[in-house]
Amino acid sequence: MLELSGISAGYAGAQTLFDLSMRVEAGEAVAVIGANGAGKTTLLRVISGMLPARSGSMTMDGVSLRDSPPHRIVETGIAHVPESRRLFPRLSVESNLKMGAFIPAARARFRERLDYVYGLFPRLKERRSQLAGTMSGGEQQMCAIGRALMSGPKLVLLDEPSMGLAPVVVQQVFDLVRRIRQEGYTVLIVEQNVRQVLKVADRGYLIEVGRIRAGGTAAELLASDAVRDAYMGI
Repeated sequence: MLELSGISAGYAGAQTLFDLSMRVEAGEAVAVIGANGAGKTTLLRVISGMLPARSGSMTMDGVSLRDSPPHRIVETGIAHVPESRRLFPRLSVESNLKMGAFIPAARARFRERLDYVYGLFPRLKERRSQLAGTMSGGEQQMCAIGRALMSGPKLVLLDEPSMGLAPVVVQQVFDLVRRIRQEGYTVLIVEQNVRQVLKVADRGYLIEVGRIRAGGTAAELLASDAVRDAYMGI
């Protein structure tokens, strides 16, 4: 489904990703783990078109994504749930969900997609008129995921979904990830909570200083010396 080959990228003269290659197959949940500053968020920003790659190739179902603007990448079936959720706090839950249906194909099916998201997350329907900024962290993450699903994606990118949340809420967030997996979505998830994310992922990659250091099944990564070195005490 998604394939990256030799991707390099960075900010303002500083390179963050170095010759990175990876793939995500349809129906998989793939985790990208690594310490702060390893390049995980940069990777998702490159995939979603928010940051241009400097070199390499990137395709979605065989269609090149290099040099495509973000709205065109969304049209290929990729939806990005950004770090810290990035909701519009002074807009209602439903207005935030509407923001996810901006591409023409999603606008044409807006009511159908909204009913689908409300069916998946009944709490959002209960709070559809509530200002998004007044909800709990877990509810805001639910809204952010729901907004991404409004576009009818094939692949959902999740950037640090458990960041800044209380431990009890973290478990709720990973339950949300399991739920969207059960709905048949392909997921690429960036996360520092190694044990939790490898419980919901099929495979994963360890990034260190912008390079892939290790890859394999979730079980292989948990047993990997490279992961143990990167996360002392997991």
